[in-house]
Amino acid sequence: MILSNVISQLLGGMVTSIEIFLLTLLFSLPLGLLIAGGRMSKFSPVRWLMKIYISIMRGTPLMLQLIVVFFAPYYVLGMSLSPDYRFIAVIIAFTMNYAAYFAEIYRGGIESINSGQYEAAQVLGYSKFETFFIIILPQVFKIILPSVTNEVITLVKDTSLSFVIAIPEMFTVAKQIAAADASIAALLVAGIFYYVFNILVAFVMEHLEHRLDYYE
Repeated sequence: MILSNVISQLLGGMVTSIEIFLLTLLFSLPLGLLIAGGRMSKFSPVRWLMKIYISIMRGTPLMLQLIVVFFAPYYVLGMSLSPDYRFIAVIIAFTMNYAAYFAEIYRGGIESINSGQYEAAQVLGYSKFETFFIIILPQVFKIILPSVTNEVITLVKDTSLSFVIAIPEMFTVAKQIAAADASIAALLVAGIFYYVFNILVAFVMEHLEHRLDYYE
């Protein structure tokens, strides 16, 4: 099969992979910040609940989480599942998993900020809300960006795990083409896509790091 045909067949899978990637970031980054807030809460039940959640999400395979999220509504609640739920289940599972990792990254960044900055902001008349979002959070973003970059690059590759509930993302489509044509051309094209996509991600994240250099 000529290369142009392989690429044309992979396009739909590429779009699905990119959708999973973008939607996971869209939901998991803010959710991770909320979980980090709960993880640092002075209210013990909330703090321990978030610790348990993070422990489960980081301590079990993402593939298992995908299966649980997809099948639990049927086997636990007896709900009938629509075909559209497959993609929704992927986004839910990926978001829950990556939010846990982002939460710990956020927590490490927030706790690295000197407490004197909070005191100085209070003296200047800033509220706690203003202190966190205007003074603390921009510095946290600068600190955590390399760690976030690593997770984002991992996410690009992890999108391939959605094959476990039959989502036709790019790697799944590539395997189907390879099996049908007895050729690894589609798999090579998929590998190139992941590599180029990660180069673009690294470039964007590096650009963000340079934009935040004024916090040094």
